[in-house]
Amino acid sequence: RVETYEGKTPALGDHQARRLMNAPDDETLKGKRDRAILSLFLFHGLRREEVAQLKVKDIRELRGVKHLRVHGKGGKIRNVPLHPGTAELVVDYLELAGHGADPGGGLFRSTRQAARTGLSAVGLYQVVTTWAKRIGIDAERIAPHALRATAATNALDHEADIAKVQEWL
Repeated sequence: RVETYEGKTPALGDHQARRLMNAPDDETLKGKRDRAILSLFLFHGLRREEVAQLKVKDIRELRGVKHLRVHGKGGKIRNVPLHPGTAELVVDYLELAGHGADPGGGLFRSTRQAARTGLSAVGLYQVVTTWAKRIGIDAERIAPHALRATAATNALDHEADIAKVQEWL
């Protein structure tokens, strides 16, 4: 018998994903940051390391649409169109945080210190698991990779072409 790992990463249902996105308080800096991070994971299927490496200058406009320049595995760089809701969350966060004019600095930073570097992959993991626990989702099973699976599952459920989803991820 051959054991495979196919399908072992859990994906959230639409209602769970919506609850997770709405869990952070959108009136605080931390809440705005965390909503933007969760939106990137849920709508764009980015890896933890990809989000951790994002710089302010990685937000760019191409043909009138906001994109993220993402540094992926194997040194591959791709331009990912930002979902309009995610773009709005990121812009709101940057305005409140005040580091939008620091192109070389990390996009998502700690709210406790005046750090120039972005949150680490571990810090991003903690953002996801903290909010998952707060809304009653089993945080042992839900991590950023589960949000990547949620993004892919959601795209396929809404009749996206599987080849396009593979290319996107």
